[in-house]
Amino acid sequence: MTINKTLYLFILLLIGVTANSQSIIQIDNVVKTINDIKMGADKTTEYLPLLAGKRVAIVANQSSTIKNTHLVDSLLSLGVKIKKVFCPEHGFRGLVDAGEKVNSEKDKKTGLNIISLYGKNKKPSAEQLKDIDIVIFDIQDVGVRFYTYISTLHYVMEACAENNKQVIVLDRPNPNGYYIDGPVLEDAYKSFLGMHTVPLVYGMTIGEYAQMINGEGWLKEGVKCDLKVITLSNYSHNDLYELPIKPSPNLPNMASVYLYPSLGLFEGTVVSVGRGTDKPFQIIGHPTLAKSNYTFTPQPKPGAMDPKYKGQLCKGFNLSDFGAEYIKNSKKIYLYWLIGTYQNTPEKASFFDQNFNYHAGNATLQEQIKEGKTEDAIRSTWTDGIKKFKVIRKKYLLYKDFE
Repeated sequence: MTINKTLYLFILLLIGVTANSQSIIQIDNVVKTINDIKMGADKTTEYLPLLAGKRVAIVANQSSTIKNTHLVDSLLSLGVKIKKVFCPEHGFRGLVDAGEKVNSEKDKKTGLNIISLYGKNKKPSAEQLKDIDIVIFDIQDVGVRFYTYISTLHYVMEACAENNKQVIVLDRPNPNGYYIDGPVLEDAYKSFLGMHTVPLVYGMTIGEYAQMINGEGWLKEGVKCDLKVITLSNYSHNDLYELPIKPSPNLPNMASVYLYPSLGLFEGTVVSVGRGTDKPFQIIGHPTLAKSNYTFTPQPKPGAMDPKYKGQLCKGFNLSDFGAEYIKNSKKIYLYWLIGTYQNTPEKASFFDQNFNYHAGNATLQEQIKEGKTEDAIRSTWTDGIKKFKVIRKKYLLYKDFE
């Protein structure tokens, strides 16, 4: 760990950013795996009676499993009448590029119709729900506001509320559920990248988040969804949860999951986050970055067939060790790399694109970086928003909170 801390400080100095002593403090959390926690999906005795004689739709992707078997296959074997499957961004099998249209199709294994909830059809229609009684939502979230599965959850709940259908959320642990950080979304920047006034990292499971959407009246015209959450066993917000299946194509390991809250902001800039390499969301770079200690060349890969700077040499930094061994214990978003790469990229005028403010949830962060504000100065402007959010969040927690 000493080597990693030394390298970490070296990178901060190399990109021209000063680290304070707080940045190398570690806080240890209990690490748990799928063998330690009983998932909502595993608790079939709790929700199978609710499905008896009902016509069921499932919102699912590759993370929707009971142990090693896909939820759809398991429930079909148990006699559940599944009529169709809805799938989010990246598709039912989780192979589609970020932002790419997801096509509706038939599942080759089961013959079920798979209906995309990404692209033009983000919300189930009344026609798509007319032959359904209950919708089961079971997707692994990673606890970051611009990770679009919570937006899919919102639209599913809204459609079901409008059409008098019940929603059952099978809860899963949030691998970034042990802290809260970042700016709270402002109404002017609501989009599919962020629909709710929450911090960038909100510290809730998908089941808790569903309760908050319902309870705070965030659905259209304040409608309420008939919602039931099948809770986890042996989980608390003090736990670090190691994902057994990658939640999307470009979050292949825990290093990427822990770095995602910090590096996801680069998606609204000219900087590559390593899509099209073996280390997406673990490396950052740009062809003209002034200072660097690492190079990579993005190439087409499943889940990133047309990556930024395809075939071009990018100069930057490999942060994978920090994600795997250090960032997971820091309980904060890091802006050092964002500030430093902005300062050391020649094309400052075009550094940010039109999506950055939607990732950040405001126009303030971009201006703060342009003005040369320090990370500590920027973070201080998040305090009041986070404090207010914590009061709201507390009402919907299902598990012991972090300390």
